[in-house]
Amino acid sequence: MNKDNIKGKAKDISGRVERQVGEWTGDEKAQAEGLGKQAEGKVQKAWGDLKDAGKRVEQDVRGKREGGKVQAEEMDRDLDRKSKDEEAA
Repeated sequence: MNKDNIKGKAKDISGRVERQVGEWTGDEKAQAEGLGKQAEGKVQKAWGDLKDAGKRVEQDVRGKREGGKVQAEEMDRDLDRKSKDEEAA
């Protein structure tokens, strides 16, 4: 989670509360403002989700590259051991 996720969710909730209070009191202006805050919060949270997804993809790509490098080195060591074992036999 990042700050956009948290701030976006907070705006969404406060907008929802404002909209609901406006519905209970019949205040159309409060309803509209609450709906606007909700929409703004949802967009900000979605932006935060997108940023998190980008970070996960970046970590996956880096992890696979590093993991692939380690895996290749292990395979090389195994081949060297097998070659030495065959030579000794």
